[in-house]
Amino acid sequence: MLVRWVTGFLDSPSADDSPSADDSPSVDVERFWLAVTGTSLSARRGGGMFATLLPPDGDAYLRVQVVGDGPARAHLDLHVADVPAGAAEAGALGAVVVSAADGLVVLRSPAGIVFCVVPWRGESVRPAPVRWPGGQASAVDQLALDVPAASYEAEVEFWAALTGWQRRASDLPEFRFLQGGPGLPVRLLMQRIGGGAAGVHLDFACDGVEAEVARHAQLGATVVRRSAGGWTTLRDPAGREYCVTGRAPEFPAHA
Repeated sequence: MLVRWVTGFLDSPSADDSPSADDSPSVDVERFWLAVTGTSLSARRGGGMFATLLPPDGDAYLRVQVVGDGPARAHLDLHVADVPAGAAEAGALGAVVVSAADGLVVLRSPAGIVFCVVPWRGESVRPAPVRWPGGQASAVDQLALDVPAASYEAEVEFWAALTGWQRRASDLPEFRFLQGGPGLPVRLLMQRIGGGAAGVHLDFACDGVEAEVARHAQLGATVVRRSAGGWTTLRDPAGREYCVTGRAPEFPAHA
């Protein structure tokens, strides 16, 4: 599958945890993600269920969605030129179709990670990281696929075969990376976890972890744990975990 673009989706229950067509997610969590990413919110669509986080430059790659059940979570969209062909390829590799409508297909990977194959609309310009008043720059540049140990090896093979992306090793055995082309906004981190359900979370790269974590906490995040190398896990106002890492964000050539 030739992946032309990738979108990370923040899926949040509505304020009453039972969204209807007119419901919106918690205002606090949307404001939080707009503030930590330096984006603005597009007009809502799909009966108010969807909106895009618009960056100051480049093409958008983060979106929000109201979902009908908790907890707050994330998923990814793979943008391709031919959706039926892409979905068929994913199915041949072991994914299961959950639903298909409006030109997109929702699937579940062999380990249970939900993702969508959606039409590519010409997105090609990766936004630049944001330089904050504290001096540090940051950007969401990684989607972490959290996979239970029993399913890990097979899941790595699935995503590597599906995307065709380059595999990269890590210093830590529980991590492997899949890197696409230089113009794509995010890479995939395949993270082995001890148990629980497979899922997705977002990772920020930044060149000043302490200042960045303090900024997120001031905006409403809660620090869950700190790991070696500055890797910090936080929880957003909806309870969704994500990470701030000490990897310096990469500025695209156009920036």
